[in-house]
Amino acid sequence: MPKIWSESIKTHRQAVRDATLDTAAALVGERGLTGVTMSHIAERAGIGRATLYKYFSDVEAILIAWHQRQIARHLSLLTAAKDRATDPLDRLTAVLETYALISHEHHGTELAALLHRGEHVEHAKEHLRGFVEALIDDGARSGDLREDVPPAELAAFCLHALTAADGMKSKAAVRRLVQVTLTGLLRHP
Repeated sequence: MPKIWSESIKTHRQAVRDATLDTAAALVGERGLTGVTMSHIAERAGIGRATLYKYFSDVEAILIAWHQRQIARHLSLLTAAKDRATDPLDRLTAVLETYALISHEHHGTELAALLHRGEHVEHAKEHLRGFVEALIDDGARSGDLREDVPPAELAAFCLHALTAADGMKSKAAVRRLVQVTLTGLLRHP
């Protein structure tokens, strides 16, 4: 099979998948979890129900796939935040602020309650803990952050503390929460 043909099939499949995921999330936002069916998704996405069933077995499978895509995007945002900063403390600050802002913008919904369970979420949480732990370790080795508490414990502290961002009223409040959290990590002479 010519390469261009296989790439166009792959592109088409990805476009159908993305349209399905985006449509399902939008419909859940409009109608709630119980108000969405496979027929609704197929109609709104502009695909046949039979085609939809080739990709996904049910609405929950679609929402889990959407959530996995969201997690991947969030991890990409965290990596980009880290890569923009130049020193260990700035990298940690950028990552924690990005994480807190993501929490602020994307949690507290019926959809989040459904999707924040399962193996894919646990894997993402472990990845995130390790990511933050490595940044804290770098900060401790540079002399900016405390060394009297293991980086793994400090990472757990940060991530737990920043879950409060989902209840904050403003981005300014989220940034203050990040600063308070970071203060607990700083090395004190």
